[in-house]
Amino acid sequence: MHSLPLPLALTARLLPVAVLACTGWVMSSNPSTTTPAATAPKSPQKTQEATSGPSATAVARKYTVAPAPCTGVTVKTVKALVPGAKTAGQEIPSTDKSVRRTCSWNALKGFDYHWLDVSYEIKDSAEAAQKSYTGRVADKGGGGVVPGLGDSAYSVVNLTTTDKQQTREGVVIVRASNALVVVTYNGSDFETKKAPSTDEINKGAIKAAKDVVATLENGQKG
Repeated sequence: MHSLPLPLALTARLLPVAVLACTGWVMSSNPSTTTPAATAPKSPQKTQEATSGPSATAVARKYTVAPAPCTGVTVKTVKALVPGAKTAGQEIPSTDKSVRRTCSWNALKGFDYHWLDVSYEIKDSAEAAQKSYTGRVADKGGGGVVPGLGDSAYSVVNLTTTDKQQTREGVVIVRASNALVVVTYNGSDFETKKAPSTDEINKGAIKAAKDVVATLENGQKG
């Protein structure tokens, strides 16, 4: 059998995220040993400071660490989506594993080739994650909302053709509180030059995304 060209691997974009430090307020008061009439009333400025403490200035983060990505998808799902792949997966190097981690699986079985990528990204806040989510969705038109997955989820499938070889790729983007989950799943048939159906790729990407989000929600939290 002649060797078959495989699609180029997706390049992981590293997005280092600075971790915000939360400043606490220390308030002290002297115990009153005088009569109520001698107790000094609170000034308007102190009252304002007291109400603008940690609840107003602290940034709450539900997730502080990205889970191990290669255990984010179940063995059963890997075998179903990427036949012939090593179920352990291969983690892609990251400059900061606490904020971004990615794992990949790919295999050629017969003439069928499949590739699966899953990524966790931890943002400083839910607002920052939502902003990133909105921007990514805007860059990938033609898809639709995935109900019941995280706080918000979106999937899109596209077909590309290179040298008469079709590849169909599905991407699912999920926001769960201050974390983002991104799943990329694609497939090609090197015998027929055709790609798997849109429904097959879309359902496969969503299946993997459900695994990855479940691992996030059941894993390490802040």
